Amino acid sequence: MAPLRRRFRDEGEGVTFDFAPMVDIVLLLLIFFFLTSSLGARQNALPLDLPRASTTVQETPELPIVSIDQAGKVFLNGKETTLAKLKTQLPALVKTSGGVVGLRADERGNYGTVVKVMDVIKAAGGERLALGTRSASSK
Repeated sequence: MAPLRRRFRDEGEGVTFDFAPMVDIVLLLLIFFFLTSSLGARQNALPLDLPRASTTVQETPELPIVSIDQAGKVFLNGKETTLAKLKTQLPALVKTSGGVVGLRADERGNYGTVVKVMDVIKAAGGERLALGTRSASSK
């Protein structure tokens, strides 16, 4: 029996790799991560226990959102602020939203802080409040 001969690729045959499918997959993964990272970022940025309501409406992303947690800390669009800073930051945002401001407050929080924030919103030109609630069916 004759010995087996191995054939090596150094005889001029080139191995090619097609990058097009890999680029397609990477782009699809990037799109997926961009979409999923921005979908729930604003609404669930703070761990608030919102009051329940029987009817709810989806939040619009262009509204300035003022949030108040259980400890009474005030947040503007997810960033912690004070009432004094809120007075200076809010007027420009109220103008771009047409006078509508979202207000999300923890149901176990301080009612006095909520009233103070509502006064600041009114002084900044806020004409309507969009109160943040959760649906009555959620736990």
